[in-house]
Amino acid sequence: MLKFFVNKLFRYLPVVLLLNSVIPPVRSSSALAAWELKTNGVLELRTKSNANLNAYFQKANQIYGDRFWVDFHGELKNPRKIKGNGAIKEIRLGKPNKGKTRLVIEFKKETYLTPLKWRMVGLDQNRWRIKLFTPKSSFKKIGEGLVEKRVGNIKQNQNSIYRNKSVNNFSQLPNVRQNRFSVVIDPGHGGPDPGAIGIGGIRETDVVLEVSKIVKQLLTEKGVKVKLTRKNEIDLDLPPRVSFANNIDADIFVSIHANASRGKRRDINGLETFYFRGWRGRLLAKRIQRQILRVSPGSPDRGVKQGRFYVIKNTRMPAVLVEIGFLTGRLDARRLEKTTHRKRLAYAIAKGILEYLSKVG
Repeated sequence: MLKFFVNKLFRYLPVVLLLNSVIPPVRSSSALAAWELKTNGVLELRTKSNANLNAYFQKANQIYGDRFWVDFHGELKNPRKIKGNGAIKEIRLGKPNKGKTRLVIEFKKETYLTPLKWRMVGLDQNRWRIKLFTPKSSFKKIGEGLVEKRVGNIKQNQNSIYRNKSVNNFSQLPNVRQNRFSVVIDPGHGGPDPGAIGIGGIRETDVVLEVSKIVKQLLTEKGVKVKLTRKNEIDLDLPPRVSFANNIDADIFVSIHANASRGKRRDINGLETFYFRGWRGRLLAKRIQRQILRVSPGSPDRGVKQGRFYVIKNTRMPAVLVEIGFLTGRLDARRLEKTTHRKRLAYAIAKGILEYLSKVG
């Protein structure tokens, strides 16, 4: 699933809202209080104050069309479906898990969407807005509950939930004890081994080396001692990478890679993080996975998994291997070829590492 992070600031009877019409509120313990999909393709939400939201996008498959959904805390009492109109096939309001509410908007397959440009914007503490599509034909509003209009200058108070600016704001990274920790960052492959080759000839070795160097810069700014297993395009086998980390007795080892699917299927995208053993390795993997998903809206969460990769199996310290996306995937490749997205990923990896170090240090 393609994850689009939303958090405090990164669903059903069909109703056409008429002038002066009064719509009964959504009666449930969910944080979602009201919602409306407007005629201009803008989704507006009203929630309880300071609610946490998580939004996602998933490309069409053989069963479903393109889908956008938002998860809310609190359990919905009455799941329901709403028939769409125009570009919208159906809207569903359900309970994906105990204690959760999910608003799903499914599009018809011929609808053209640009999820990479989507931004969820907080208008105030309990109102949210996102432009999902531009109707090419008449589209009737669909909604439930009342989404009150804000009085005053909305633009002055807008706060984008997907905050690209935070990528370069070092002050938002967690603080750890200065010169206390030693970290080894391992850019996968290198030299004659380019790793995965993706769409347009994008090479894994180039992507992960750039990301790794930025991670080092960010961690160094926070007083962490960082070493890279390689700093340029050299041929480096796996045992020397492990020996390097073990010899300097690093506190953690993070190997950074990019994925490729068999048959170079463009519909396969996503992020995943592997660890070999121990609760510390798992904790480090979970912290990094959570952060990289936050800066990769829409990228499927392939999870935190145990793996037997040589570099994480043979290091003596907590070690993880991070797959930052599929170079063969239509969505991931388009992002990974951009330096701006590589910076976001580096920021996320650094933040996950710092969160781990502050927890165990």
